[in-house]
Amino acid sequence: MKLKIPGIIVVFLPLLAVSQRITYSEAEREDTRALDFEVIGKVSGNILVYKNIRNKNAVSVYDNDMKLKERVDLSYVPDKTINVDFVPYQDFAYLIYQYQKRNTLHCMAVKLDGEAKSMGAPVELDTTYISVFADNKIYSTIFSEDKRQIMIYKIQKKNEKFYFTTHLYDASLNLMHTSRISIPYDEHKDALSDFMLDNDGNFIFTKGLKSSARDLIGKLTLMIKPPAEDNFVGHEINLNTHYLDEVKIKVDNFNKHYIINSFYYRQRHGNIDGLFSLVWNSETKTQGLESVVPFSDTLKMEAKAEGSAKFAFNDYFIRHVVAKKDGGFIVVSEDYYTQSRGNPWNRMDYLYGYPYLSAYDYYLYSPSGYWYSYRPRSFYSSAAQTRYYYDNIVVMNLDKNGKLIWSNVVHKSQFDDETDNYLSYQIMNEGGELHFLFNEVERRNQLLSDQSIVPDGQLKRNPTLKSLDKGYAFMPRFAKQVSAKQIIVPCTFRNYICFAKLDY
Repeated sequence: MKLKIPGIIVVFLPLLAVSQRITYSEAEREDTRALDFEVIGKVSGNILVYKNIRNKNAVSVYDNDMKLKERVDLSYVPDKTINVDFVPYQDFAYLIYQYQKRNTLHCMAVKLDGEAKSMGAPVELDTTYISVFADNKIYSTIFSEDKRQIMIYKIQKKNEKFYFTTHLYDASLNLMHTSRISIPYDEHKDALSDFMLDNDGNFIFTKGLKSSARDLIGKLTLMIKPPAEDNFVGHEINLNTHYLDEVKIKVDNFNKHYIINSFYYRQRHGNIDGLFSLVWNSETKTQGLESVVPFSDTLKMEAKAEGSAKFAFNDYFIRHVVAKKDGGFIVVSEDYYTQSRGNPWNRMDYLYGYPYLSAYDYYLYSPSGYWYSYRPRSFYSSAAQTRYYYDNIVVMNLDKNGKLIWSNVVHKSQFDDETDNYLSYQIMNEGGELHFLFNEVERRNQLLSDQSIVPDGQLKRNPTLKSLDKGYAFMPRFAKQVSAKQIIVPCTFRNYICFAKLDY
């Protein structure tokens, strides 16, 4: 089968493995590597992918064989849209976007069907007047796990305070409650976690207090805004002389829990010593378990890529937390760092540096839990070349009492210059197994590796999936699971971006 692009030929035969099947989409002429994209999900049996290039917005609709049905131009979305979010359902999806016209920001929503056609005119959700020099990316969208609660919120900083405006909607985008709340905020000492929304409509995050801008968290408060109230209820967490790193929250709706995890230090300027975990019961509004799991020398030796075991976890970051029905949880972390000429890697700068360059960018958190934002390779170009490293993955399974049941290490070694689009991993949760998809090099060939962990902690190495022999390079970190047995993995073919569907 020939592509529309002259001179390129693609064979569309599924690549068979023991338990996986890969089906590729055809690269579209417009989808060069300058493309920004997001996999929306599976809607009415179709795979929808949002695409933006040269300020033009569109949604490509693929059938179950990844054949393009239609590319729908979003003509009603202004060319210079600031931010786009999606809330996908089984039969439709909400597109929520913001744009600026003169000194006014507009937050809009439109309902799309399974063919990416609008099911009505765009609806204005909110507007904000801003000054000339103010930040114009202030709206964010989060939604609950069951998608019955959707929140549009904005944060504006003024006079050492964060001003929150929250709009809570139901699944039909009927407004249920609006709140305007302010909290004290010192950008040099306060660190907010990711923002979450539970199935009851509670808005949740943590607020950490540091002694200085590049210090560790010495005090932690769980902040909860009930759905019909106009205030945050703060619950101080007892850290017992431990110092915390980046804080991650997971909402366990099945057990009515908020699971808080962070790496901890015993000394302010020491090394990461273990995992701090706390569970808050949202039903009884009381603290459940609080546990500290020190990392053993055996785990440190296996986790480290090189160097002393003493520093083994200093470059690790918590990436995923998976809640279990029995009240336990699985914590997945990854070894990550960079090297740049004249700019040495510093964990504190990465976590607590200038917000728009750090992991704590409060305005860009995604409810899906992804911590990445795709950018074309040219985005990374600078005078000082940067090399990205993504190494081993550590998986820890804890019971409902916070005790470590087992741990295991998925070994990998990855690096690339100027871009990390092809590095890191993504999880495919098949229920009985957690699959870890990532690229690895074997005999000069780049393969899509699939290693899975079963409930007893055993690591399985599944048959590798060849990619570069067909000219494809996978970007698994941007993959999105769209059903119980399917995941969509973006990839590049020569100078074009396309998408691969993996069926398990």
